[in-house]
Amino acid sequence: MKTYNVTSARNDIYNIINRIILDSEPVQITSKNGDVVMLSADDWEAIKETLNLVSIPGMKESILEGKKEPVEECKTLEDIGWNIK
Repeated sequence: MKTYNVTSARNDIYNIINRIILDSEPVQITSKNGDVVMLSADDWEAIKETLNLVSIPGMKESILEGKKEPVEECKTLEDIGWNIK
């Protein structure tokens, strides 16, 4: 993870934000009051979704078990009644 002090980050914030979005790589910004980590909104949403899923009892085991099933044997969205367009 790349680290910037707050002054450097302030001077180059536009480029830092663009790199975070393009590379999907968080950046640490340090200051005398403490440090922060900046990441893209898409990455933050993905982290929240992952945390939510692993907080459901049995979900991790279910996902790992599902990975073993061959794709040909999986049900389609239509099979389970989902009509996504």
